[in-house]
Amino acid sequence: MENKGLSVFSIAATYIGTVVGAGFASGQEVLQFFGYHGVKGFVGLFAAAIMFVVYGYFILLLGNRLNAASHYEVIMDVGGPFFGKIIDYVIIFFLFGAFTAMLAGTAAIFKEQFGLPSQFGAVLMAVISVMTVLTGIAGVISAISFVVPILLLGVFLVSVLAFFYTPDLSVVSRISMPFDAAVKNFFVSGIIYASYNLLMSVAILAPLGNQTSKKSKLKMGALFGGIGLWLGATMILIAILTNMPKASQYQIPMLYIAGKYSKTLKLIYSFILIAEIYTTAVGNLYGFAARLTDTKSIKYKIYTIVTGGIALILSRFGFSKLVHYMYPLAGYAGIAMLIGLTYGVIKKKTY
Repeated sequence: MENKGLSVFSIAATYIGTVVGAGFASGQEVLQFFGYHGVKGFVGLFAAAIMFVVYGYFILLLGNRLNAASHYEVIMDVGGPFFGKIIDYVIIFFLFGAFTAMLAGTAAIFKEQFGLPSQFGAVLMAVISVMTVLTGIAGVISAISFVVPILLLGVFLVSVLAFFYTPDLSVVSRISMPFDAAVKNFFVSGIIYASYNLLMSVAILAPLGNQTSKKSKLKMGALFGGIGLWLGATMILIAILTNMPKASQYQIPMLYIAGKYSKTLKLIYSFILIAEIYTTAVGNLYGFAARLTDTKSIKYKIYTIVTGGIALILSRFGFSKLVHYMYPLAGYAGIAMLIGLTYGVIKKKTY
């Protein structure tokens, strides 16, 4: 049954949980898009936060107005029959790619932190993601909303320890390695970071906007969601910059940092990270399957299971490589979607 009374917290938490995942919570995304730029990375991150608030609201609003069941209705409305189809295909491709990256991220954690076969982690994540997505949008929202507060608490704890246990904070101002960054310019890096995350988040945000009848809830949900993402990423950036260049040598920088202070904290953060990978994995998998077929049909179940199997095979490519090459490409593609959203919202005055 459609939940027209969805709370602001649920909207914000689902938004945050859809964006965070293997790349965000591990520190790998923040490292590649902001950490390598040093203190300039904070500027790029702030630009990304503004985009998260504004465009998150646009997507939620259009999803509400169009009674969206997937991202398709929103994309076709703002992009038209030609560009809409192109953006739609791009989103479908990157939803699958991002889901694959989540499985690869889990594989990296199981190998680096638990000493277990990497494929064991990937298989486990694929199975629980498929099982959750088979329950539909309600199950996805519940799962994501539950995990998000735990992640933010974990990120805050590790980052505070990194800040207070760094004897010379001036080292942060001397860090600058843009030649290793996924995007070489710090400001453009922020735009691309927000762009690719929004590109892949639209699959959940569009139908999420259709889960409440109040526009004010959507506005506040986007605001708190954007602020939550900014705070979380800022804390991670602080932790990484105070541990450079050593942190850049790990696929999972935040686990290396947590391990410096406590083996127990490292273990706890490992499970938090897995939980966050799970929230993004189910969001991407749901968005992919919901776009291909009616979520109430038998095909939905078949597509979900088959997609999980194919992504599992391709996850062997490796996590850090997927982040470095696929995510920036998705960001540039996402710019076209954001231009369409801006035009569609302003032209139709739906704000």
